[in-house]
Amino acid sequence: MTLHRIPLGGLTFDVDVDGPADGAPVLLLHGFPHSRQSWVDVAPILHDAGLRTIAPDQRGYSDGARPANVADYALPLLAGDALGVLDALGIESAHVVGHDWGAAVAWYLGARHKDRVRSLVALAIPHLDAYQHAFRVDEEQQHGSQYVEMLMSSGSAQAFLADDAAQLWAWFAQAGEGVLTHEQVERYVHKHSQPGVLDAALNWYRANNLLGEPFEFGAVSVPTTFVWSPSDTAVSKLSVEKTVEYVTGPYRLITLPETSHWQPQQAPRAVAEEIVRLAAEQGDAL
Repeated sequence: MTLHRIPLGGLTFDVDVDGPADGAPVLLLHGFPHSRQSWVDVAPILHDAGLRTIAPDQRGYSDGARPANVADYALPLLAGDALGVLDALGIESAHVVGHDWGAAVAWYLGARHKDRVRSLVALAIPHLDAYQHAFRVDEEQQHGSQYVEMLMSSGSAQAFLADDAAQLWAWFAQAGEGVLTHEQVERYVHKHSQPGVLDAALNWYRANNLLGEPFEFGAVSVPTTFVWSPSDTAVSKLSVEKTVEYVTGPYRLITLPETSHWQPQQAPRAVAEEIVRLAAEQGDAL
């Protein structure tokens, strides 16, 4: 594995690049509250299939890419970071994979920059147009989205980090119960306890209000797979079912009944198999 520090517009991103040098590229976009370490169990399986992985710490998570203003975390800028990483590595297009907020960026790229996306695999979070529609009309999604307002509040980072990050430990313990090891939780808590990291991570919510004005990403025409888990209470069944209406290209919905929100950690092989399947359909995987 090679750690690249990629400068983009005054920011510097930490990016892990691994796998066969001549392999088709797979861009791995982590979510909240994770980091590029989210993919450590998925990436080796992709390498065995002949794929090359690019896993950045996204804006707010890389130490050199942590602007202070909330507006600096708007989705077009986050998507621009992903494209900038590809440009810096000389990659014209990639198979794009995202989990949680990384899935939101992936959906945006698939809708607005389809020439850069060979295929799209979204984990946990549906197309945001479908999510927002469900939030407007569906009590299940309204209930599942209650945590969003709490994360958007100005004092949320301080509350999480008070008393030696007691609330942050509790968040991980609850969200990752039976999924994350103590060592994984400790690693994520340590990452988000560093100065400015958690507040920057929460700026993704503040700058991109999931519960506000419609994003209107539009249709995604690239080959797409959406992976969801019924036990993930953040996403309603309606938002999942509605997603197909926003994909005009080949589309597959994969349900993982035995997993929760933490799919890359809990089911890395199942996740990797879906990525490889799409890549293989385009002749890019072994």
